[in-house]
This record gives sequence, C-alpha cells and structure tokens, in this order.
Amino acid sequence: MTEECAVASVLGMLEEREVVARVWVEGLREEAARLAEVLEAAEIELGRRVIARGRNWLRPWPCPPPRRLP
Repeated sequence: MTEECAVASVLGMLEEREVVARVWVEGLREEAARLAEVLEAAEIELGRRVIARGRNWLRPWPCPPPRRLP
C-alpha cells in the first residue's frame, strides 16, 4: 500500500466516523428537546399541585359544620 493510499484510507475512515458522530449528536439533540418538553410539563404540574396544596391549607379542616342543639 502506498503512502498516498494509506492517507486516503485514513481520511475515509475519519469522514465515516464524523458522519456517525453527527448522526449521534443529532439524536442526542432530539432526545434533549423531548426531555426539555417533559420537564416543562412536569414543572407546570408540580406548580399546580403546590398551588392546590396551598389552597387546601387555607381552608378549614374538612369537617362537617357543628350541629346546633335544639
């Protein structure tokens, strides 16, 4: 194998690895975007639950009102 052929072979291998890496990075970006959406939805739901819990603390205990005696 000549030196020129070896260099071309190495360059071809590097280009192939670059393509694989680009595909991998794109997949990771898509997954990160999906997870960001899931996280945002979870944060919104958590906020709703915290607000609901806060409202429940403001209410009196869920006991029936006292009865008046005749």
